[in-house]
Amino acid sequence: QVQLVESGGGLVQAGGSQRLSCAASGSIFSIYIMTWYRQAPGKQREWVATITSGGSVNYADSVKGRFTISRDDAKNTLYLQMNSLKPEDTAVYYCKNNFGTWGKGTLVTVSS
Repeated sequence: QVQLVESGGGLVQAGGSQRLSCAASGSIFSIYIMTWYRQAPGKQREWVATITSGGSVNYADSVKGRFTISRDDAKNTLYLQMNSLKPEDTAVYYCKNNFGTWGKGTLVTVSS
């Protein structure tokens, strides 16, 4: 069974950068459409960014121009580079594939 494991969260100051990773088990990572979601305290989970198997990307308006989603199929790993972080980016960040598998999340806290 496929597993997704996020890492890279932590405490960062506003204006700073952080890179999240999502490591996938299994050998068919390259065919997945991969997505990052986030859930802020007391709020619903929201979509952040998606990357297709062909490398096409889409972003939520709230992160466009600041976040970059990418993938390394040779390493079975998805990334989210987050720049110019804001306190409102504080959330648990999750990765998900198009077969409905979710990771357990990694917490990013942005201090003002």
